[in-house]
Amino acid sequence: MSRSIVRQSKFRHVFGQAVKTDQTYDDIRVSKVTWDSSFCAVNPKFLAVIVESSGGGAFLVLLLSKVGRVDKNYPLVIGHSGPVLDIDWCPHNDNILASCSEDTTAMVWQIPDHTPSRPISEPIVVLEGHSKRVGIIKWHPTARNILLTAGSDNLIIIWNVGTGEPLITMDDHPDLIYNVSWNYNGSLFCTTCKDRRLRVCDPRKNEVVAERLSPHEGIRPMRAIFTKEGNIFTTGFTRMSQRELGLWDPTNFEEPIALLELDTSNGVLLPFYDPDTNIVYLSGKGDSSVRYFEITEEPPYVHYISTFSSKEPQRGMGFMPKRGVDVSKCEIARLYKLHERKCEPIMMTVPRKSDLFQDDLYPDTAGPEPALEPEEWMDRRDADPLLVSMRDGYVPPKSRELKVAKKNVLDTRPATRRSMSAVDGSSLPVSRMSCLSLVLKCLLHNFVPSSPPFLTFLKKQIGLGILSCSFKNKQTKKYIITL
Repeated sequence: MSRSIVRQSKFRHVFGQAVKTDQTYDDIRVSKVTWDSSFCAVNPKFLAVIVESSGGGAFLVLLLSKVGRVDKNYPLVIGHSGPVLDIDWCPHNDNILASCSEDTTAMVWQIPDHTPSRPISEPIVVLEGHSKRVGIIKWHPTARNILLTAGSDNLIIIWNVGTGEPLITMDDHPDLIYNVSWNYNGSLFCTTCKDRRLRVCDPRKNEVVAERLSPHEGIRPMRAIFTKEGNIFTTGFTRMSQRELGLWDPTNFEEPIALLELDTSNGVLLPFYDPDTNIVYLSGKGDSSVRYFEITEEPPYVHYISTFSSKEPQRGMGFMPKRGVDVSKCEIARLYKLHERKCEPIMMTVPRKSDLFQDDLYPDTAGPEPALEPEEWMDRRDADPLLVSMRDGYVPPKSRELKVAKKNVLDTRPATRRSMSAVDGSSLPVSRMSCLSLVLKCLLHNFVPSSPPFLTFLKKQIGLGILSCSFKNKQTKKYIITL
C-alpha cells in the first residue's frame, strides 16, 4: 500500500480573494499602449496607473484610501510629451515616483499627501540621456537616489537623481532590452534581450559577468528576476510556443536548476517576487488568472501552490511591498489587477485561526530607509536592505521632500569673458571692425541688447562716430546699427 507524501509548507494553503466591489477603483481609463510593462505601481500610500490621455502621456495617482469611482476630472500627472511606458515608486520615499516615456526622457515626481487641486506638470528632475523611447525604469533596492533606465537605443543608464547626472552608461546589449531586475543588495542586475540572451551585469565594473544563450528556446519575449538567494527565475516560451518557467544558477548557466512547462497562452508572464516568503506570482497580460509558486532548496525547487482565477482578463498588475499588507488578516501579498476600466485589489492570505501576530509569516522586511548613499555605492560598497519589524503593522511616514542639488553648469565652463557691465569709456574699441566684433560677441553670449550697459556702450560708440544709428520706424522704436 503506497502513501502519498504531501510537502510540508506553511504557504501550501495560500488563497487569493478579490476585495468587495465598493473597495475597487472604478472609471480608470487604463492605457492601451502596446508595451509589456505592468502599467501599475503601488506602495503603502499610493496607487499609480498609466492612463489614456490626449496630447502626451499621463498617469493617475490615487491615495489607497480613495476607493470607489474616480472623477473624470481628477488631476493627472502630465509632464511627458509622449505615452508613459513604465512607472516605479521609490523604495526609500513613498512620495517619490519615477516615470519613463516614448519622449526619450525619464522624470522624477514628488507626489503630495493630499489630493492635488490641479494636474501635476512640474517634475523634480528630468533625466535626458537616451536617444529613443525609454521603456524600463527601476530604483536601486538599497542605495539612496540611484535609478536605472533602459531604452530602445539599447542603452542602460544609471542616474544619481539627487544631482540629475548619469553615473554609468552600459552599451552591452545589441538589441531591445525586455526587462531589468536588481539582485537583493543591488550589486548586480540581470537583463533579458531580444537577442535571446540572459545577462548578469556588474554596473560598477561596466561589464557583463555571466550570460546564457536561449534559456527558453522560443523567440518570444522573456522575463527574469533575481531571487533572494542569488538565483535567477525566468519566464519565456518553448519552441512550440508553450509558456515556460525556469530557475538558474548564474555561476553555472549550463543546466537549469528547474524547468517547467505551463500552457500555450500568448501573453508574456510578468513575475512578481516576494523575497520574504520566496513566493513568485505570475500574471500574464490577457490572462484571467494569477499562478503562484514557492521556490525552495529541495527538488523540484519550484513548487506550484495554486491559481487565483477571475472572469475578466487583466491589462496590467501592481504588487504591494510587504510593508503595505494587513498583518491582522494574515495577508502575505496584495496584487492590484487592472481591468479595462477599473483596478481591483487581490489579497493573498494564509488561513490561520489565531488573531495574534504570526511570526513565521512575517520575518523582518525591507524598510523605507536606504542602507547606502550614492557615493558609497559607487565606491563598490554593498549592503542588504535595512529591515523593519511587521509586528505592529507599518505606518507610512509623512512626506519627505527630495532635494535635487544640480551642479552649476557654468562651473565646468572655461573662464567667462568680461560682461558688458565692465565696459567703460577707457576700454572702448578704437576701430570699426573691433567694435563690430565685440557687439557680435555680446549677442552670441546672450547679453540682452536692451540692458543699460549695452545701450550705454552703443551710445558711446555712436558719439565717437564709429557707429551710426537710425530709427526703423517711430512706432516700434527699433534701431538699425551700421558701421
